[in-house]
Amino acid sequence: MPSTITTGYKALLERANAEVEAIDAATAITLLGNEDYVLVDLRDPRELKRDGKIPGAFHCPRGMLEFWIDPDSPYAKEVFQQDKTFVFYCASGWRSALSAKTAQDMGLSPVRHIAGGISAWKAAGGRVDMPE
Repeated sequence: MPSTITTGYKALLERANAEVEAIDAATAITLLGNEDYVLVDLRDPRELKRDGKIPGAFHCPRGMLEFWIDPDSPYAKEVFQQDKTFVFYCASGWRSALSAKTAQDMGLSPVRHIAGGISAWKAAGGRVDMPE
């Protein structure tokens, strides 16, 4: 049976990037330790183990995002109920763009994402904590 996909990922990414503010890695690095921001790592546990994570980032697997943001969900996380700016990141900026758009559509505000993800973060000299 042929695919019934009418909008591909490229169109979704284009829309997300048009509606959500992307920040570059150098700017994101300056946010470390700033209590007004929560860096949210969307990568899966294998990626965290392999590549480490940004110090102090909150890990939210992409598959749980909507459930953890929604205060009415039985899985809601307190971190998303705070009055902060949420900065999402993934490996290269695709999942984070889509996730930031979803979070924004759900009413989470303000949200941003790191263009280029943790790859850009590392290239800009950002620190990474490796798991024990």
